[in-house]
Amino acid sequence: MRAARLIKMVLLLQSRPTMTAAELARELEVSERTVTRDAQALSEAGVPVYAERGRAGGYRLIGGYRTRLTGLARGEAEALFLSGVPGALREMGLEDAASAARLKVSAALLPSLRDASRTAAQRFHLDAPNWFREPRTPESLPAVADAVWDDRRITARYRRGRDEVTRELEPYGLVLKAGVWYLCARATGTTKAAGIADGGLEDPGSGSGSGSGSGSGTSYRGYRVYRIDRFAAVAAGEERFARDDGFDLPAFWADRAEEFARSLLRSEVVVRLTARGLRALPHAVDAPAARAALEHAPAPDPDGWVTVTLPVESEEVAHGQLRGLGPEVEVLAPGTLRERFARDARRLAELYGTP
Repeated sequence: MRAARLIKMVLLLQSRPTMTAAELARELEVSERTVTRDAQALSEAGVPVYAERGRAGGYRLIGGYRTRLTGLARGEAEALFLSGVPGALREMGLEDAASAARLKVSAALLPSLRDASRTAAQRFHLDAPNWFREPRTPESLPAVADAVWDDRRITARYRRGRDEVTRELEPYGLVLKAGVWYLCARATGTTKAAGIADGGLEDPGSGSGSGSGSGSGTSYRGYRVYRIDRFAAVAAGEERFARDDGFDLPAFWADRAEEFARSLLRSEVVVRLTARGLRALPHAVDAPAARAALEHAPAPDPDGWVTVTLPVESEEVAHGQLRGLGPEVEVLAPGTLRERFARDARRLAELYGTP
């Protein structure tokens, strides 16, 4: 632990002209007294650390000293490519590796470029979680992330409703979607070949599953997606698996997300919309539903209204979504949904009618 801290201290001093004891203590997460002791240890080991006293003082390397400890380890190099997602790194337990990688890169740069990481961080920040939602890190995430990086098989107990099932998985990749972590994995041994309902890309109340990967043109049969916060327990073995080089994580996720979104649209409603309603439709309903409706939209009628068939998850969901369009939409079918809107209209007339 101390050796790693001493190396980090040298890299910090190599990447900046001068650092105060307080700055070093904050970066190294130790006390200023420990910084003083570490600086003394480095000096005794032949690293020319010079301490300047006074208000403008601090620690610096003298004589143009440069360490050769700038080669990236594999884990550091992998973490570096994720350094734009600091929250995700922290939750996966890779924050230290990414920090070390950034320091090594910074130390290898010309002095005029060493502030690049800071200036970039001030210009771009990715905040992945949803608004109004307290993000929670699944307890199993660090163990799953380790297995993903090392290509090690895992045995997981997965909650499906009130039941738990055991899955033997080859963990291929992690996805952070709107603050929720998912594992993309190939099921082996104990997993049944199943359809969309057997454990995978889910809404809060259901599962997902396999499929042919028709959207990408690549077969992903046998691969599934699991919400990591539904793992009751995860055990990683020592056995490694051979990754399929043809597996493309972004393409697989896009294919599954599209498949999942389509699977939810089990019903249809017929509506007619004003021009303003047409423009607002993609913001009121799910994107695949809006695309399907607008792709086949006919020309407006003489009054400027357009009649479309809209795929929806259910009548209840359609009622909640379309209600936001107000008078820009009229439901034509089914009759039960039209009656819901008629009741809404009567209640609104009672509220806002002339006394």
